[in-house]
Amino acid sequence: MEIVKKAIDLLGRCSDVTLASVNENGYPRICVMSKCKAEGVKKIYMSTGTESKKTAHFKANPKASVCARHGGDCMTLIGTMEVTRDPALRKDLWKDDFFEHFPGGIDDPTYTILVFTTEEATLWIDHEFVTVGSDVL
Repeated sequence: MEIVKKAIDLLGRCSDVTLASVNENGYPRICVMSKCKAEGVKKIYMSTGTESKKTAHFKANPKASVCARHGGDCMTLIGTMEVTRDPALRKDLWKDDFFEHFPGGIDDPTYTILVFTTEEATLWIDHEFVTVGSDVL
């Protein structure tokens, strides 16, 4: 599907995404996150603190949404979030500018990875609007 290829390109151009979790009172909590890596639009990787509010939210409720925008094009993704401290993944995603947040480096006990898996994508790209499931992504 051509629009999915365009969505992959759009996400590749974005260094930041908007991430929504569900807080302890059932309200959405939105924050801007740096994208570490993306596998198409199926999986998006971000880093965060082990004790952050979003980490607690995703441990309690893995439902999540990620939005990305470039120019007049945008996407809203709905899916689930995995919280992991997998050593190989942490090493693979590490960037030297992370030292500002995680001074202990790759082994810093507060360095955690969020892995978002898309279940549904709503895309608005080149004046085309479509919602597709993960089977199309």
